[in-house]
Amino acid sequence: MLRRIVHRFARDRKANVAIIFALMLVPIIFLLGMALDYTLALRKQEQLNAAADAAAIAAVRPAMLTQSDDSVVQATAAAVFAAKANLPGLSTVPTPTINVTDSGLSRTITVAYTAQSINNFPGVLGKGTWQISGSATAKASSAPNMNFYMLLDDSPSMALAATQTDINNMIAATKNQPSYAANCAFACHEANPNNKAPSSSNKDNLTVARANNITLRIDLVQNAVTQLLVGPWTCPQSGTSGGVMQCMSAINNTTYKAAIYTFDYNLNTIQTLTTPSTAGTKISNISLLTVDHQNCPVVDSKGACTYTTDFGTDISGGLTSINNLMPAPGTGTNQQGDTPQEVIFLVTDGVDDKLIPKAGGSCDPNATYALPSANSTYLRCQQPLDTTVCTTIKNRGIRIAILYTEYLQLSDSWYQSRISQFNNPSSSTGTIAQRLQSCASPGLFADVQNGGDISTALTNLFIKVASSTASLVQ
Repeated sequence: MLRRIVHRFARDRKANVAIIFALMLVPIIFLLGMALDYTLALRKQEQLNAAADAAAIAAVRPAMLTQSDDSVVQATAAAVFAAKANLPGLSTVPTPTINVTDSGLSRTITVAYTAQSINNFPGVLGKGTWQISGSATAKASSAPNMNFYMLLDDSPSMALAATQTDINNMIAATKNQPSYAANCAFACHEANPNNKAPSSSNKDNLTVARANNITLRIDLVQNAVTQLLVGPWTCPQSGTSGGVMQCMSAINNTTYKAAIYTFDYNLNTIQTLTTPSTAGTKISNISLLTVDHQNCPVVDSKGACTYTTDFGTDISGGLTSINNLMPAPGTGTNQQGDTPQEVIFLVTDGVDDKLIPKAGGSCDPNATYALPSANSTYLRCQQPLDTTVCTTIKNRGIRIAILYTEYLQLSDSWYQSRISQFNNPSSSTGTIAQRLQSCASPGLFADVQNGGDISTALTNLFIKVASSTASLVQ
């Protein structure tokens, strides 16, 4: 009987669910408690990761990149982290480990932390906190201190009227000029027009242009340099006044200096290297090359023509001369003994129009021969820039930024026979443009067509040279 009852009890399956549930309740509670505490810990970790990101980025801002004291950089990052890491549910506000690594102008910041997230079910896990950790790495290159050498074309080609409207007005204004200067879009500056003393009835085309308020390319170049060095320029840095250079200097916490030179058949000093504001006071001295009269740029002490052909653009000569003036560039840091980076800003239409010796001189093989004779010793050579000098300069570590004021495609016979082969299929794509692009340092070439905004083009080119960035690596 008893044996039968025991066997029946053993075979009975009623109410087993309650027993199984009772047996499983402990692991279920354990898993739920662990999942809740783990989820809360992950949420805190995400928030602390964001704090580490903010701290790392704060330590590579432009203002901090000029700071050479690592303890100051670390304190800044620590303060940003602490402000964002004071979270509920942590046993204490974690103290980050901050490493600063500098290499020249480059700085890498790593912010790492370890924290303890308080568990809501400490008995379940057998401990009161859950450890979480993370890190962030940011890297940036500070904007370097730089010296800018403005090398501006002041040759007769920069006397071209600035826009098509100006060209039309210039042609109309010169209709009564002597035949050599009549119906001309260029405002060349002659000391003795028509080989005579200037007078009310004997004016050079520059005088005509000024009397009729016609804007020339040289005027646009002057305006562009004014925007760089003087302004006005809207700067996001409160309290900063002046031009683009002063603004970018304030934004990047750098020191910029500027020099102004013009070139024709010589290099002309407008202002040696100085502050942008001081250089800006000399902008009015940027002016066109003065020649004696047409086909007689230079005369001797007796007033006789030294050369009997027009010329006046030696780009390679200007680059060579300014290269001889420039010191070896540094890296541009504020470290003791370091010196600024060196940059040439060349503004030109890209065509050499210069003299070469009859014996041993060389001109581009695609130039139109025979070359015009200047006197018994020299020939006139018109050609795109020979980039040999550019390579020499760049090999010194000096960067070259070029603004190409595109050479206008003309219909006159001289252009068609002497220049057009270098300026086709267009002024943007021909040999002239290609040589200038090759001369410029990577990424530092810009061009502007006749009537284009030279001020904006030069400003954008400068900002490209001067800009720096910070990035979150991890």
